[in-house]
Amino acid sequence: MYWFWDPTMLWVLPGMLLALWAQSRVQGAYSRWSKTRCRGNFTGETAALAMLASAGVRDVRVERVSGTLSDNYDPSRRVLFLSDDVRQGDSIAAIGVAMHEAGHALQHAEGYAPLRLRTAVVPTVNIGSRLAWPVFLLGMFFRWQPLVEAGVILFALTVLFALVSLPVEFNASSRALAAAEQGGILAQDEIPGAKSVLSAAAMTYVATAVTAVLQLLRLLAISGMGRRRR
Repeated sequence: MYWFWDPTMLWVLPGMLLALWAQSRVQGAYSRWSKTRCRGNFTGETAALAMLASAGVRDVRVERVSGTLSDNYDPSRRVLFLSDDVRQGDSIAAIGVAMHEAGHALQHAEGYAPLRLRTAVVPTVNIGSRLAWPVFLLGMFFRWQPLVEAGVILFALTVLFALVSLPVEFNASSRALAAAEQGGILAQDEIPGAKSVLSAAAMTYVATAVTAVLQLLRLLAISGMGRRRR
């Protein structure tokens, strides 16, 4: 299977390096601003709930999730899952992350189109992400082009998810920063700290999307689909 380590592997290298840089950046920003307490009387949980209440959204619960930076919003259950450091923390980083997740809850309440699309494709993407490589590798091994192309198509679903996630994540951060400033949750000189954390986190999604697109191009080249279409 020489093709698995052929020169097209180099196509994915920029995305991998970008991902490493983005992960390092988010860890650095979070570590720095998690040591700086917010001067307001807020924790991540109370800041998120205040943001939702100011928008008239009062049917979202906050529940604990284990891990670090594992915070997320579940639209099917209308639950904000916040890690202990974020939920109970009163740092600028904790408040920024919690309000970002609350931004997703506001997107859901408003029917924000990119979030609706991302939520709709999740079940299909979950299947595609599990089957794409096994199907592709089996197709290459048995030299059966329909199976190879099926693997590429399944992987393309993960690329779609990564691309749709970009406007969803950037919009949630914009909502969080605007609400933090307008609602008096963070002082004017504290906003740059929250923005630094959220901007770094957003870059991880950019890196994921870039890597996915490059990997898809690599699969297309290996499979010969692009050449046969021309």
